[in-house]
Amino acid sequence: MAGGRNVLRKLIIEARVNEFMLRSQGNPHVPYTPEEITRDAVACRDAGAAILHFHARKPDGAPEHDTKSYAETVRRIRAASDILVHPTLGYVTLDEGPERRLSHILEMAKDPAGSPHFAPADMGSVNVDRYNEQARRFETTNLIYKNSTETLTYFTREIRAAGLKPYLVSWTIGFTRYIDAFMTMGLIDEPAYICFCLTDNTWLGGHPGTLRGLQAHLDFLPKDKAVEWTVVNFGGNLFALAGAIIQLGGHISIGLGDYAYPELGQPTNAELVRRIATLARELGREIATPEEAKTILGMEGKSRAGMAA
Repeated sequence: MAGGRNVLRKLIIEARVNEFMLRSQGNPHVPYTPEEITRDAVACRDAGAAILHFHARKPDGAPEHDTKSYAETVRRIRAASDILVHPTLGYVTLDEGPERRLSHILEMAKDPAGSPHFAPADMGSVNVDRYNEQARRFETTNLIYKNSTETLTYFTREIRAAGLKPYLVSWTIGFTRYIDAFMTMGLIDEPAYICFCLTDNTWLGGHPGTLRGLQAHLDFLPKDKAVEWTVVNFGGNLFALAGAIIQLGGHISIGLGDYAYPELGQPTNAELVRRIATLARELGREIATPEEAKTILGMEGKSRAGMAA
C-alpha cells in the first residue's frame, strides 16, 4: 500500500452531506445550493473530514443534473478548501446510458480548477425500493440501480483516463467479488478504495448495518491486492459500528445525506464528522488530512487534473 506506516494508521473521514435527503425528512441542516454545500465543505474540513461527497440540488431540494451546477459547486469548494471532492453520478439518467451518467464528471475533469478528485462506480446492480416495516409493504416496487458489466467497464476505463480515483461502492458480497475481478483484469489500480454500503430501516438492498453485515464484506476482500475500505450506513445510524470500523483499520463515510440522526437532535454534517474524529482519537487513531488521504489512497502523482491539486 502507498504511504508510510504512520500515515496509513490515520482515519479518512468522508462527509456525505446531502444525497437525496430533504430537510422535511427531519433535519433542516441538509445543504441544497452550491453556496450551502460549500459552507458545509469548509465546516466539515475544519471538523476533520478529508473528503466531501455531494449531490447537486435545486434551491427547493429537487435533484439537479445539469453539468453547470455540478461544476459551479466543485469550483466553489476547491476555491474555499483543500477538502477532496466526490460528486455523484446521475442516478435518474440510468436509462440514458453510461456516457450520459458520467458526462458531467468527465467534463469537470478537464478543468484543473474545477475537477473533482473521485468518481463513483457502484460495482453491481441492486433493488432500491423502500420497505415500510410497520405497514408490511414496499412503498415502491420497481426501482433498480442498474450497473451492467459493460457499464462498469466503461466507467472504470474512463475514470482512469480522466485522472480521477474510482470510488468503488459495494452493496453486497457480489459487488465486492466484482471489484476483485476488475482488479485482476487490470481495470482498477491498487490500492482500490471500496465503500461498503450497509443499509438499514427502509432500505434492504445492502448488508445490514451490523458487525455481521460488515464482516461478510471483509471476509471477501481480495487477499492478494492492496485495498482501503470505508463504510456508510444508508438509512441508519453508523455510530453503533463506528468504533469497530476504526479498530479494524477501516475508514468512515457519514452524513445527513444517508440518515438524519434524530437520536442526536438535529446535528449538522460538521457535528457528525467532529464526533467521529473525537471517537477515533479516543481509540488511538489520528485523522487524515486531505493530503494524507491522497497518500493513503495512492493518488499522488497520478493526476491529469483533479489529483494534482
